[in-house]
Amino acid sequence: MTQGGIKYAILKPSKEKGVPLKGDIVAIEYTGYLIDGTIFDASHAEGKKNALMFEVGGNAVVDGINEMVMNMGVGEKVQAIIPADKAFGDKGLCLENGECLIKPKSTLVYDVFL
Repeated sequence: MTQGGIKYAILKPSKEKGVPLKGDIVAIEYTGYLIDGTIFDASHAEGKKNALMFEVGGNAVVDGINEMVMNMGVGEKVQAIIPADKAFGDKGLCLENGECLIKPKSTLVYDVFL
């Protein structure tokens, strides 16, 4: 568990020492699941590149992903349970027509490879 309370399992350990720091640029491959196992997003989805590059600590990803990445070594793969307050919170992820791809207060599961 991270200091921020994110539960995770290491699926593939890193052979590298050190972890990314706030401000570093990283590339991850990921799959995001609803708690029922439905995939809602993935770095390998149609029309996307194979990896998502972002600045650690920035707002390109949810807080839980930032926190998780700062606890991972390069080459590591984890499955993390991201609570709603570190994901899309009370608002969820909803379209202008009111349809919610991720309902408010949803806990999410991510497979993340750094």
